[in-house]
Amino acid sequence: MMIDSVKKQDGKKQRRVLIRGYAISAVVLIAAAIILWIFPDKTELATTTARNYFLEMIKILPAVMVIMGLFSVFISKKQVVKYMGKSSGVKGILLAIFFGALPTGPLYIAFPLAVALRKKGASVSNIVIFLSAWACIKIPQELIELQFMGIKFMAARLVLTIIFMVIMGLFIERTIEWTDNRRIGVSQEVEK
Repeated sequence: MMIDSVKKQDGKKQRRVLIRGYAISAVVLIAAAIILWIFPDKTELATTTARNYFLEMIKILPAVMVIMGLFSVFISKKQVVKYMGKSSGVKGILLAIFFGALPTGPLYIAFPLAVALRKKGASVSNIVIFLSAWACIKIPQELIELQFMGIKFMAARLVLTIIFMVIMGLFIERTIEWTDNRRIGVSQEVEK
């Protein structure tokens, strides 16, 4: 009996996620149509840009799916919790920065990896730090910055970026915990 209710809840949750995805897609398409209607001279540029991004994603997404599959098979939940979970501390932060700064590629590749990390038990703060490092810190970028801007600029920007990434990650995690606790408190009051 309990298993059936859990399955029903999972089914409802999946339907809500699917409906939300379709709704967001519809809103984006409607907004694009309205913008192109307002600015008809930009239609060719917009369609060319959209086609180029689509082709880029088609080239990259299969590799991302392979990486996701390898990650889910070879990295256990226990390892993720140990090294990037809530109790990982400074070690988790350093790993999040390292794994975010190491690869090159567009940021949208990092989002499926972040979701996989979250499902395996990584803390919200480490996921925010991972995504921020992916967006702001790249080893090749740092070398080019060093060459053109100098060591002082590169070091100052890198240190400040890391400090604010960590602060932002911790702040977002605390905010999510606070809102979750508040929601649980409200639902418990309603049940009484």
